[in-house]
Amino acid sequence: MGKKQFALIGCPLGHSISPQIHAELMKKAGVDGDYTLCEIKPEELEGADYLADLDGYNVTIPHKTNIIPTLSKLDKKAALYGAVNTVKNENGVSTGYNTDCEGFLRSLDGAGIKLGGRVLVLGCGGVSRMFAFESVLHGADVTIAARSVEKAIELKREIKEKTKKDVRIITLSTAGGKYDLIINGTPVGMHPNVDESPLPKEVIQQAGAVFDAVYNPRETLLLKYAREAGVKALNGLAMLVWQAAVAEEIWNNIVIDNSVVDGIINQLAVSS
Repeated sequence: MGKKQFALIGCPLGHSISPQIHAELMKKAGVDGDYTLCEIKPEELEGADYLADLDGYNVTIPHKTNIIPTLSKLDKKAALYGAVNTVKNENGVSTGYNTDCEGFLRSLDGAGIKLGGRVLVLGCGGVSRMFAFESVLHGADVTIAARSVEKAIELKREIKEKTKKDVRIITLSTAGGKYDLIINGTPVGMHPNVDESPLPKEVIQQAGAVFDAVYNPRETLLLKYAREAGVKALNGLAMLVWQAAVAEEIWNNIVIDNSVVDGIINQLAVSS
């Protein structure tokens, strides 16, 4: 049997450290596999039939929702969020999963940040959908701030339909007030646009804690504003490594020890 083949699909992918993370996870787990970057533009996704030849792949911006119609079936959580970040191909069947959820919850727990109270979720795309659903499921009072009110209203409708809970919708430009937790699921602040923040400094510095899914740069302007005010702030690095570990477990039917994941997180944090 040849090497297993895995990939990350998205656009753009120049900033990704996923190959490094998965190489280390496979090495520690004794998996003989390759993990590559596969940049696919939105208009190319429907014709990307070669993805079926992979053993599995991760999905990032902008394909987390648009990948769904191309798949055979969805895991329970992926179906709930309407977002997929991991696909397993087996016996001609492609199954979509969402391991971002596990990565998010474990990274918050590791940083001592509680998911509850008044929560402001920035964005309504693939990862923000998961943030919103998980916040609602944890009993938080959720406000979604988005550029596209139409998309946000659709997400609000889905959340109400699936959880019987309500959320508030505002635009990013009008976001204000005090929140226990601000969660950024937008790419604002991501390399190379490192001089941008999705929120004004005064809103960020009133928060109880801030989580930014962006991991490159390690300290976005959003997180810098938070730390300057002594607000607990966490980037997306731990989430990235945890979700990758859970993806490897799904693809290879293995269990990866927590110490392995913690070791990779620490190694990446030191080298940044």
